[in-house]
Amino acid sequence: MAQAQPQNFGNHARLVPAFHFVAFPILAVNLLYSLYRAATGFSWDTLLAALVALALIIVMLCARLFALWAQDRVIRLEMRLKMSALLPDDLKSRIGELSTESLVALRFAGDAELPGLVRQVLDGSLKAQKEIKQAITDWQADYQRV
Repeated sequence: MAQAQPQNFGNHARLVPAFHFVAFPILAVNLLYSLYRAATGFSWDTLLAALVALALIIVMLCARLFALWAQDRVIRLEMRLKMSALLPDDLKSRIGELSTESLVALRFAGDAELPGLVRQVLDGSLKAQKEIKQAITDWQADYQRV
């Protein structure tokens, strides 16, 4: 996939325009308007409309979260396979100690720097996803994220 600029820590977050800038704002405006109508002219119909508007936002957010959770499971499996091939023996036995959040962050690391980063994560010097991602010097782009 051709990109305007190479992916790095600063620009790796994925925004889906149809989701983030079209569907969600429309649903949010619908919820606000439905709440306004229910507050200013209460009836069972306006209450139901507000509840349905709220349910639509919940469904939309859950759909996004479910896709992200499924992606994280795939990344966890991919990273465990990758690390079992790349890590030295003393770290291979500790792969199970890495959290899903750490594995998701480590997926951007190049093969050569991965063992050192894993050691830092397991030793506790790198904890948060942001810290791990910022420590990566050989960024491996992932353009197929959800």
